[in-house]
Amino acid sequence: MIKPITSIQNEKVLESAIKRYKELGIILPTFQEMRHPELIPDKVKNKLKNIGLWDFNPLNLFRITWKNEPKEFGGLFSKVNYLEIPKSVSGVDARIVLLIGKWFPTGAHKVGAAYGCLAPQLITGGFDPNYNKAVWPSTGNYCRGGAFDSKIMATESISILPEEMSRERFEWLRDKVGSEVIATPGSESNVKEIYDKVWEIRRTRPEAVVFNQFDEFGNPAWHYNVTGQAIEEVFGYLKSNDSQLSAYVSATGSAGTIAAGDYLRTIFPHVNVVASEALQCPTILQNGFGAHRIEGIGDKHIPWIHNVKNTNTITAIDDEDCMRIFRLFNEKDGLDYLKAQGVEKEVIEQLHLLGISGISNLLSAIKAAKYFEYTSDDFIFTLATDSAEMYQSRVSELRNERGEYSGLQAAKDFEMCLLGQKTDSMKELNYKDKKAVHNLKYFTWVEQQAKSVEDLNQLWYDKNIWQVMFNQVDRWDELIKDFNKRTGLI
Repeated sequence: MIKPITSIQNEKVLESAIKRYKELGIILPTFQEMRHPELIPDKVKNKLKNIGLWDFNPLNLFRITWKNEPKEFGGLFSKVNYLEIPKSVSGVDARIVLLIGKWFPTGAHKVGAAYGCLAPQLITGGFDPNYNKAVWPSTGNYCRGGAFDSKIMATESISILPEEMSRERFEWLRDKVGSEVIATPGSESNVKEIYDKVWEIRRTRPEAVVFNQFDEFGNPAWHYNVTGQAIEEVFGYLKSNDSQLSAYVSATGSAGTIAAGDYLRTIFPHVNVVASEALQCPTILQNGFGAHRIEGIGDKHIPWIHNVKNTNTITAIDDEDCMRIFRLFNEKDGLDYLKAQGVEKEVIEQLHLLGISGISNLLSAIKAAKYFEYTSDDFIFTLATDSAEMYQSRVSELRNERGEYSGLQAAKDFEMCLLGQKTDSMKELNYKDKKAVHNLKYFTWVEQQAKSVEDLNQLWYDKNIWQVMFNQVDRWDELIKDFNKRTGLI
């Protein structure tokens, strides 16, 4: 049976963790503080004024929030960071809004998902930072977030990711964090190879505790409670009397981020939850396979933690469109062209906040707006997990491969890849479609990853299981407060 983490697993291990954190002065933030950083103690805020956003300082755990002041050093908290994409860029009337992940530590929101996985084990005696090592299997930013969290939470990490990921990821993990890095064969879509390495580690390294983002409920629980409420708050900033929160778009990836749609449905029952994937690997759309270049969205399987009953629509985005728009948004001639087309200066200056997967999410939002004929009263929310800063090597690679960028190429890319998005490679999912997607979990999780058929059926037939697993954070906050109290640091 699938059960929440609500009680102490090992008091002796818990005491060991408390002692270590007391010695090192490490305080754990609650999920409530991540939603409402105004609740963070003043003594923590005062110290943050002298700490950089990426510094390996335990107090940066309190910056795991969408509400960080957008600055590299000494920032505190303000409103949720977001960017609205105007019609001059999207070509559609619908109001497309992206939450911005750049202003998290490490430059991506995955530090939150990783904290949602590690913290519950730590506060219940399931993980001993004096002995255990945290294993972070990932196709990108999750192992970055996990390695960062591990370092500032006083434990060692093992990062597993495909060898074809961007050079910046490997360099940062090895040189800055000091994580043990394992490169597995393949690219973004080679998740099976990562799982194989995880099983090897489980067999051979007893100190290793695996935090698999694809089956750890702490991942979607964090997004349900933190990202979902952040979107609700931004909608409150922007809405008028006739506004509707009509759609939420998320890459499927590890199925953490898409869980914000489960939260939004509790507030806006008719919201259309749109899952986005790469056309080159259309796992949900066509039961397909392949490799693609949209870094940040692993695929070729359905994550255990994806509540597919809550997904209404699937879109598939051509990775070539993403790469071309990435150049448009990050080359001088591309930005000059957008300016000449009347795109506002303040928008142009923020387009670098979209990484490759953020661009993919934007294209899915445009497709959804066209398909469902959304108007200016309709809001579509999505995320920019990270920014272009993470992919500068890709800009150089594209320049070397295709030559210098030009205004003519910018015009082609803008018209064909952005304004020219069509409503092909999309599907509305009915009940039977969703059941078929859910059934795909069997081949990964039961046949390969030792899950039981009973648990698989529980995820489909138990009407309460998802809410139970998403709402564990209230109990976790109680345990976090008790943990901090026992360290004597609050």
